[in-house]
Amino acid sequence: MTLAETSQLTPKLVQFRRIAIKVGSSLLVDPGAGEVKRDWLAALAADIAGLHKIGADVLVVSSGSIALGRSVLGLPGGALKLEDSQAAAAVGQIALARIWSEVLGAHGIKAGQILVTYHDTEVRRRYLNARATIERLLDLRAVPVINENDTVATSEIRYGDNDRLAARVATMASADLLILLSDVAGLYDAPPAENPGARLIPVVTRITPEIEAMAGGAASILSRGGMRTKIEAGKIATGGGTHMLIADGRIAHPVARIEQGGLCTWFLTGSTPVTARKKWIAGTIEVRGALTVDDGAAKALVSGKSLLPAGVRKVEGDFSRGDCVIIRDADGHELGRGLANYDADEAAKIAGHNSAEIETLIGTPGRAALIHRDDMVLKGD
Repeated sequence: MTLAETSQLTPKLVQFRRIAIKVGSSLLVDPGAGEVKRDWLAALAADIAGLHKIGADVLVVSSGSIALGRSVLGLPGGALKLEDSQAAAAVGQIALARIWSEVLGAHGIKAGQILVTYHDTEVRRRYLNARATIERLLDLRAVPVINENDTVATSEIRYGDNDRLAARVATMASADLLILLSDVAGLYDAPPAENPGARLIPVVTRITPEIEAMAGGAASILSRGGMRTKIEAGKIATGGGTHMLIADGRIAHPVARIEQGGLCTWFLTGSTPVTARKKWIAGTIEVRGALTVDDGAAKALVSGKSLLPAGVRKVEGDFSRGDCVIIRDADGHELGRGLANYDADEAAKIAGHNSAEIETLIGTPGRAALIHRDDMVLKGD
């Protein structure tokens, strides 16, 4: 690929409305001092503030809780026992949240901590709860700071690396870009430490077996970190409609440097988070029920609106929140399908009622839409 062709394919950060940034422990924490690299983090916070100023939503996937906690607790170096890792994480999470709050607060930005496990991003109900919390924080112009909940996670229920976690969180939050800040400038065609002539790959339009080979061959159950997990993250991200890039995070203002033309590798996708999600809903989800809507609701859906309870005339099936249901018009014709925000029994109680009545009808405050427009695909979409 020529330089001109690469330049044409390379996006600009200003094009993206929602950006996830992954920060690893090695970038954030000085292993010798056992403390956060405050000058570096302050520079990154300034970069995040710059993205905020141009209107972008930003979320951060941050490692560092165990590294900080082990220093505070005086735990030895090297591999820790599970209970020591969990104890270190419990202490370190407090310190990590405080530090992110301070550096972002210096720019007038609020930070919100979210701790997740593998199950929170894979089990549908937990996934929807986490997604809704992230969405609300972004609506409020706060920066969610997300980390794996190492205080409760074990080897059986954890990601084990924040590259894949970051990719899953990015797609969950419908981010259109994921930035993996790393200790290398990007993907090379050979290990740069061993081969001085190794060439950086600036753009990857599709993750092929050849690309995987550059990262060190097929994945194994023993893989942890490194370029291998970044390629796996690339598969998750691009499959969910999220562009991804790997860039050198060891420099000051690493995100600003990307926009200035600094070395990095882009992993491009031909989709968007919304279209990828709609494709998933349309073709790969088991249908568990049906909602029949009136003519007014049918017209509103076609115009791009969410499905409100007031427009629902009939509820069928035994579905749970997050399950896929068919949407039918008054004549029984299928309009589309979507992910329900309520269990079937709750949907039946609120059907035909105004959204303001939801709390009275089911006893707890709920979401205004029975199916949100981003969780719905109509015939012809």
